[in-house]
Amino acid sequence: MKKILFILIIFQAISSYCQNGTIKGKVLDKQSELPLLGASVELLLPDKLVGVITDFDGYFTLENVPIGRQEIRVSYIGYETNTISNIEVSTGKDINITVALTESFAKLDEVVLTSSTSKVKSLNKFSAVSARQFGVKEVGRYAGGRNDVARLASNFAGVASPDDSRNDIVVRGNSPTGLLWRVEGIPIPSPNHFSALGTTGSPVSALNPNLLKNSDFITSAFPAEYGNAIGGVFDLGFRNGNKDEYEYSFQMGAFTGLEGTAEGPLNKKNNGSFLVAARYSLIGLIGGAGTSDTPNYADVSYNINLGKTKLGTFSLFGIMGTSSIDLIGEDYDEDDLFSAEDENSYVSSTIGVLGAKHLISIGESSYLKTVIAGAFNNSDYEEDRIIDLDTDDERIIRYAESNNEETRFTFSTLFNTKINNKLTLRTGLLLENFSTDLNRKERDEQEDGNNDGDPDLVTIRNINGSYNVFQPYVQTKYRLTETLTLNTGIHTMFSDLNKQFVVEPRASMSWQIKPQHAINIGYGIHHQNVPTPLLFLSEEVNGETLNPNEDLDFVRSQHYVLGYDFKLTSSWRAKIEAYYQRIDNAAIDETPSSYSSLTEGADFTFSSDNTNLVSSGTGENKGLELTLEKSFSKGFHALITSSLFESTYKGSDDIQRSTPFDNGYIVNFLAGKEYKIGKQKKNIFSVDARFVSSGGKYYTPVDLEASQNAGYEILQDDLAFSQQYDDYMRLDLKLGFTLNSNMKKTSHKFYIDLQNITNRDNVFIRQYNRITNNVDQINQAGFFPDFGYRFQF
Repeated sequence: MKKILFILIIFQAISSYCQNGTIKGKVLDKQSELPLLGASVELLLPDKLVGVITDFDGYFTLENVPIGRQEIRVSYIGYETNTISNIEVSTGKDINITVALTESFAKLDEVVLTSSTSKVKSLNKFSAVSARQFGVKEVGRYAGGRNDVARLASNFAGVASPDDSRNDIVVRGNSPTGLLWRVEGIPIPSPNHFSALGTTGSPVSALNPNLLKNSDFITSAFPAEYGNAIGGVFDLGFRNGNKDEYEYSFQMGAFTGLEGTAEGPLNKKNNGSFLVAARYSLIGLIGGAGTSDTPNYADVSYNINLGKTKLGTFSLFGIMGTSSIDLIGEDYDEDDLFSAEDENSYVSSTIGVLGAKHLISIGESSYLKTVIAGAFNNSDYEEDRIIDLDTDDERIIRYAESNNEETRFTFSTLFNTKINNKLTLRTGLLLENFSTDLNRKERDEQEDGNNDGDPDLVTIRNINGSYNVFQPYVQTKYRLTETLTLNTGIHTMFSDLNKQFVVEPRASMSWQIKPQHAINIGYGIHHQNVPTPLLFLSEEVNGETLNPNEDLDFVRSQHYVLGYDFKLTSSWRAKIEAYYQRIDNAAIDETPSSYSSLTEGADFTFSSDNTNLVSSGTGENKGLELTLEKSFSKGFHALITSSLFESTYKGSDDIQRSTPFDNGYIVNFLAGKEYKIGKQKKNIFSVDARFVSSGGKYYTPVDLEASQNAGYEILQDDLAFSQQYDDYMRLDLKLGFTLNSNMKKTSHKFYIDLQNITNRDNVFIRQYNRITNNVDQINQAGFFPDFGYRFQF
């Protein structure tokens, strides 16, 4: 009997332990970004405090943490205490977080100030305005998000993405081409499947959110380390794998596909780890993707940390993705977004990023980080036209084909030092080599020179180009007082293609008037290359191929931002920002027209006949934004964002027009509620809703009579972007259920995401249809149920 009782006691103890989770992580000095030895980490439970201290490398582990949302407090002598709330603990996976502490303004023997982590603030310590951080939990939480970081960003103030078929990010009225994507500190091409050269969006993301750590999204007045962008910055980082034990997960979703993830220790002695994930498309099995044909896509992402040695820490990271789809005319459906009944189109693309990173500490307050990477993206398109469809004379001819490739080699190095508790300095250099191979043939709008009854298949572009961009920078963060912080910096850029060297001053200031009130102000000059497909447009002159656009200047944008943050309660925070952006040096036609490079980037293609461009175009973006956010408490969270803005430009005809991105207004409302269920209240049922409304996209009307006579679409250039589609509106509802195991380190999560539950018809495009010989409207996807399942063990 005693043996049985003893076994039951042991079993109950093991069972109790297995029902709980683990929080582990690292504590850093925010200025030096180096680990803090001996920092105190406390788990704030209602009935007791459980604490540990960090080791030599700043690591800590809190074990036997109750399931659910928990809170920890991190403190260190002479530093402001930091409280991290809403840490979602489950049985299926250890929670890994990084906590940065700020040294107290005055040298004290004990902590006198307390701060808390806020998503309103960025991870980048040199950014004070128009920036916020986000995490992987947010990517998967919100309704309608499709586990896509770009679609998550569309919920933030000042960001528009009113297109169900693409995840382009329009920031404050700027073209999506103005966005800078960065992974592990280096610029990368658009991380999307079915992506075309020069664009930044597509139907499906190739970026796996399960590999991401907390990252930054910046919409204006970027710190000096960011360059060659005028619209926004997506600064992403890969997390390390679990350095203590092996963990696995399996996931299935309509958009994300089938996915497997593995992580675990690699050279435990040096705290090394690996993390790798692979996905393959599932959407073709269930249909409803906006086309009747089956899209195929797959990607692999990884982050391998080789551990800390005497020579520093070395790591390898990468993303590789492929995608393809055949759009066959006989499978055409009138609701298809990208196909036609008299066309057979074959689309494929490839993206790859391979990088190596080295990080070494220099003294007690400095480090040097160096990254070497290669990246490539390729897009192929072949189109066959069915002539005299459904007649005895039906035949097929090759109508268009293109192959565009870009290869990048990047070297980045930065030195960060904490001079004292008030002053931080960062300086660095980014070198990029771009090599492009652009090939395009088409019959559209061509003459029948050989009199065979068909327009000639003409070579529009056949170019091999290469150029280098150099970007040195320096930036500082200086705490003038305990409540007033000034960020300053200089970014410079030189291209050996146009031989232009520019200097870009940047500055931002944050003033914490009271604990609940802060004012932020920012200014910056930013430059960016004209998109590559425009730079390398060619023309034949006396039998010689010329590239007249190669000498175009960088497009320049000046950013002015004023913001006010107000903490309403412990869980509610409001933020208001006003901004103005003045753009010049945009590429426009040499002869009077409505064209401007500021209108490019709204779809998969770029203009191909603007071969005599000059850098004389201008534009303006101005607006007011409001964010009202409730952090998770009492089982509820919410995010409300709204933007009122105007985006205009002038071409060489000197007429001010709306850009295609001038929606006028955007409103997002997101809210979610979690219910603890089950006998032990370990399982969670969640309900999340999302409502979005925005003004419609501006477009150029079709000249119907001219199009009918020509047999292809001709737009009314003198009325460019003079008409606006109806307002975009969508309501999504997501239901989820998380089951945490009683006995094992496993968890199951199920969800169904009902997108556009009102089945509203939002306009996708109005265009000339050569089959109906009329201007037809195609709507975006209607009601669509997404679903997913995730198993962690």
